[in-house]
Amino acid sequence: MSDHARGGDITVKAVTGLPEFRPGDDLAGAIADAAPWLQDGDVLVVTSKVVSKVEGRLVTVPADADARDAERRRLVEAEAVRVVARINRTLITENKLGIVQAASGIDASNVAGDELALLPENPDASALALRKGIHARLGVDVAVVITDTMGRAWRVGQTDAAIGSSGLTVLHKYAGQIDRQGNELVVTEVAVADEIAAAADLVKGKTGGVPVAVLRGLSVTDDGSTAADLIRPLEQDLFRLGTEESLAQGRSEAVLMRRSARFYTDEPIPEDAIRKAVGVALTAPAPHHTRPVRFVHVKERRKELLDAMRAQWRADLANDGWSAERIDRRVRRGDLLYGAKEIILPFLVREGAHTYPDPQRSQAERTMFTIAGGAAVQGLLVALAAEGIGSCWVSSTIFCAPVVREVLGLPAEWEPLGAVAVGYPTDGPLTPRPPRDPADAFMEL
Repeated sequence: MSDHARGGDITVKAVTGLPEFRPGDDLAGAIADAAPWLQDGDVLVVTSKVVSKVEGRLVTVPADADARDAERRRLVEAEAVRVVARINRTLITENKLGIVQAASGIDASNVAGDELALLPENPDASALALRKGIHARLGVDVAVVITDTMGRAWRVGQTDAAIGSSGLTVLHKYAGQIDRQGNELVVTEVAVADEIAAAADLVKGKTGGVPVAVLRGLSVTDDGSTAADLIRPLEQDLFRLGTEESLAQGRSEAVLMRRSARFYTDEPIPEDAIRKAVGVALTAPAPHHTRPVRFVHVKERRKELLDAMRAQWRADLANDGWSAERIDRRVRRGDLLYGAKEIILPFLVREGAHTYPDPQRSQAERTMFTIAGGAAVQGLLVALAAEGIGSCWVSSTIFCAPVVREVLGLPAEWEPLGAVAVGYPTDGPLTPRPPRDPADAFMEL
């Protein structure tokens, strides 16, 4: 098909007078009787529903609406290779033909109330058989396109597309050609068979009982391609991961995305992302149905706090007998808190902790609350990573708890659990790390 031919006059005509088809009927004979005017080069466009009917692809189901719907859902899953998405009650699937569409192509329209229609088992073979049947009866060589209705990614509404084809070059490739402005086209491919299917649907419709149309005036070439060639291979699929696969991958990689990022860009962190991460962290297990963790997003008092913590750190190291030079080198490790875009401080609050008369259970109670606090901190780090935000937990506030409480004006019972530096890493987006070998840290007894 030349580009010049695409600019010529094309007509689309409905084929009327066709019967209600049932399994075993002669589709080619009925079309030949209704359209004896077919001629070489015409494109015969046939709704897949009538092909399914004559090929016996009808399934008897209960007439009761609820039971029928349940059987339809079972058939949808049986015909699916994978579920791509769930939209309300509708499943978007890849069916056994490799076609991604709603409900595996199973349809309840234009069939009896106790029937459902499956797609033809091999639509390309059905198109070839129909093409041969027309030639045997009328002596003309037509192309055949079998269509089904589909939705489209990022577009509202449905349109007909080719699921079967014979005698037609289904893709017109423009790569290497020059447009009128002198630009070389690189990747443009036109899905001719789909365009034909959509054009024919304008005269066939969905409720008028006209399942066949003829497109005339197109310069038809045949390179042996079929509608199966219109299906994008999985490795090239722009939407390769469906809902189920994406969720599974997200679950498997969520914790592995967390790593300690120590250097950050100046890009601001959305406040709602921080609040969302804190909300996730607060779902961590807690003893006795308590709320043992609080988070403080340090803003106005940040420099005052960090300076006071650094002064305390230097004083402690000096008391340990360290030289000034050695102290300078050591406290530089705290620079990441100065460089972080945001700082979040977790605190353990033992409200609701049980008291015991013996030290063993008292210590166990304390350990239990501490573990709950650690779980919440890890939840915060993982939640930030899930949003693509880097973080690094450091222990510094634990070693100067009185200073932290004094600067921030917090109650004496609030126990610091370190500090979390937050920001977008300078070394690029977060990527999952491989899990470590548990051999040295895991045993079975």
